[in-house]
Amino acid sequence: MAHGYVDDKDALLKRLRRAEGQVRGVQRMVENDEYCIDILTQISAATKALETVALELLDDHLSHCVAEATREGGPVAEQKLTEASAAIARLVRS
Repeated sequence: MAHGYVDDKDALLKRLRRAEGQVRGVQRMVENDEYCIDILTQISAATKALETVALELLDDHLSHCVAEATREGGPVAEQKLTEASAAIARLVRS
């Protein structure tokens, strides 16, 4: 079974590479003793980039994995719904 994000994989990887670059930039800023507020601004941008990836993955999971399991019904459907609920809770808490 293919994962729900398979059609968006290239776009997700592009976003993750961008976030990775932002985190490396934050590291360089700290190494270079840059201004605190500028570093915090970059951390906020990196965090937002990762949140965007997380929300896209969640959307794909709900529309593909959870929807498919719900059509099948039974314990697999319940498991997928529980997993999705826990993932949403983790995102909200972070």
